[in-house]
This record gives sequence, C-alpha cells and structure tokens, in this order.
Amino acid sequence: MARFSAFSLMRHALTGHRDWPAQWPDAEPKAEYDVIVVGAGGHGLAAAYYLAKEHGVTNVCVLDKGWLGGGNTGRNTTIVRSNYLYDESAKLYDHAIDLWDGLSQDLNYNVMFSQRGVMMLAHTVHDVQSFQRHIHANRLNGVDNLWISKERAKEICPPLNISPDARYPVLGAAWQQRAGTARHDAVAWGYARAAAARGVDIVQNCPVTAIRRGPDGAVEGVETAKGFIKAKKVAVSAAGHTSVIMESAGVRLPLESFPLQALVSEPVKPVFPCVVMSNTVHAYISQSDKGELVIGSGTDQYTSYSQRGGLPLIEHTVAAICEMFPVFRRMRMLRKWGGIVDVTPDRSAILGKTPVPGLYVNCGWGTGGFKVTPGAGHTLAHTVARDEPHPLNAPFTLERFTTGRLIDEAAAAAVAH
Repeated sequence: MARFSAFSLMRHALTGHRDWPAQWPDAEPKAEYDVIVVGAGGHGLAAAYYLAKEHGVTNVCVLDKGWLGGGNTGRNTTIVRSNYLYDESAKLYDHAIDLWDGLSQDLNYNVMFSQRGVMMLAHTVHDVQSFQRHIHANRLNGVDNLWISKERAKEICPPLNISPDARYPVLGAAWQQRAGTARHDAVAWGYARAAAARGVDIVQNCPVTAIRRGPDGAVEGVETAKGFIKAKKVAVSAAGHTSVIMESAGVRLPLESFPLQALVSEPVKPVFPCVVMSNTVHAYISQSDKGELVIGSGTDQYTSYSQRGGLPLIEHTVAAICEMFPVFRRMRMLRKWGGIVDVTPDRSAILGKTPVPGLYVNCGWGTGGFKVTPGAGHTLAHTVARDEPHPLNAPFTLERFTTGRLIDEAAAAAVAH
C-alpha cells in the first residue's frame, strides 16, 4: 500500500516544487478505517492530525477529489484573526490563534505565522460605533482588540491615506495586534506531513461519490472512484461541496455556495507592514513574503461553484484600494482567482454531529475558514473521537437552525462576513 510518508512530504518542503502534490502517484487506500475524513484541506488534515496526536486514533484516511490543499486552503488571502463579535465565535477563533501561536513548533514545519496585526478601518460614524462595540465585546471575552486614532493608524501603516478630503475618509480603526497571516500551503503540508508520520493515510484524486448507510441507519463507509471503503465514522470537511456529499447520506444542509474573489499584484520590496481591512468599501490588503500585494474582495452576488468569479467586483475592489492607498495606483495585477465559500443563514459554521450515527460535518465557514483552521480541526477531532462536541464547538450544531439559537455573525466582523 502506498501513502504519503513523512519523508516524501519533507522532500517536497526541501525541493519546493510548486506543482506538488499533484505530481506524486496516487495512494491506494485500505479496505477499512476507523475514521474517514472527506477533504484534504487545512481543516480535514488538521482533524486527522489531532485525531492521531491527541486521541490515539491512527487508522484514519483523508480522501480528496483533487490534490492535497488544492481547494479553498490554497485559494484564500491567508489572514488570521479572532475579533468576532459574538461569544461563541470569539472563543473558537481565539482558541485557533492559541494553536497558531505554537503550530510551527508543534508540526516541526514552518507555517510562517506572522503576527503583524490586523487593522479594520472606520469611515463613517456607524463604523466607529460598530467597531467600538466589537472591541468592548472582544475584551470581555479576553480577545485583544483596541481603538486607535487615524493618526496612529497612519503610523502603523504609512501607505494609508488619512486626508479628510479622501473619497473614503478614515475616522479611526480597530487594531488587533495578535492577528496576522500564515502561509496557506505550508499549513496544509505541515499538517499532512505530521499526520502521515503518525500513520494517517492521505489519498488524492479519489472523489467521494456517496456516503453509504447500513440497515440500522448508521454510517458504513464511502463510495469512491477507487471503490467502496468501509469506515466506522465519516467526517465531511469539503468546502464548496459538503452539501452534495451530505445529501447522499440523507442529510440536507442550509448552505449556499458563492465565489469569493482575490488578486495579487506584481511583487515589490516590503512596503506594507500589516493587514488592513475596510468593510465599508469591501476590500482588504496585506503583503506576502514574496512581495506581492494580496488584495481580497467580497463574495459574488449569485450562487455558483465557479472558482473564477466576475470581473466587475474586482474592479470595484481595486478602485477602493487605490483611493485608500494612492501609492499603489501604478501597480499591475499579476493574477486573480476565486474560491468557493459555503454560507449558512446566520453566517456561522456548522461543526459537529449529524442525525446519522457516525457521520460528522464541518462546513459553512464563509470567509472565516482559513483563520480557524487549527481550532476547527482540533474541535472536530474531539467530536469524532468522543462522539460528543468539544465545549467550543457545541454551539455550532446543525440543530440550531431548528431551535432558533443562531450565531448571527452577518456583517459583524469585517469584509464579506
């Protein structure tokens, strides 16, 4: 049986092939596992790693229809933050930052977590009131966040235009110093290598076509392009495709899928020291370690599984960035792309058990998926191993859409969310 070994994953880290892991031969899964994780992105790989590390469950297989980290994990703007409004969200995202803090050491792989800070600009009186509300709520939950003047914002981020004559005048900002960025593909590779070293199988190019249930209604395993694979438990963590897979098991999810667009500029020398977000104009920007300006936009106005998105939205985003940062007006776009985000009615995730025994789901993160990667994987592993929710993901149950105990993060924490 072939699977990714710790050595093969480390060899990629040293050689730096950009087309890895698609170039590697497909692994062949075993006939039966204790746990199958559908989706080899950051969340699925993290869940597999924590299942092995913290719960001793090593007979685990991670399946993906494409290549490792080739979905939303490789199609995001790498931002990490925890300044969400509601208690449930703030606690889970801050738990993720606790894990981000020591993740490189834990995985023995540099995920390039950089706590450069995230600044959320206020352009209107409503913005000021809204962000100050967030700050008060965050600090009650022990989450770092503070209000800064526009002058202080300019000191932190020199390219920012704070002129009162600007099209989008800056009145101040919320500042979370503990937040920052991480290298998205390194996160996937780090978790993959560490999980493989503990005995987890990682199988690429193996689409899951259906989840099979037994006569008693419980999970029996999954139908795949490589045949049926038996499993006692199945956890689905496949952004953009979760609802399709879950429907095969008779579980309907309240999800809509939208393209979420972003772009990068040509690379330049270091000029942008933090992450800056503007909810009012729907744009955010940071600088990658390669020198590219990473610019994020919003979700398209229509549902789609497209990984491209439409041009007018990007044009609006670039125009807003040029107004707030005039120094970038002559920069050229290098490339653009789109990811697929699953959105629930209350804009918060679904993470936990389902009505089907042995079936678990992790979905609906909207634009917050990458930020919470270690926290989502950690709590999902706990839920699968013990068949009960972790205290931090207990509120994110599917049943809340029946009981009405929603976590309404819509427009509560910056761009597109």
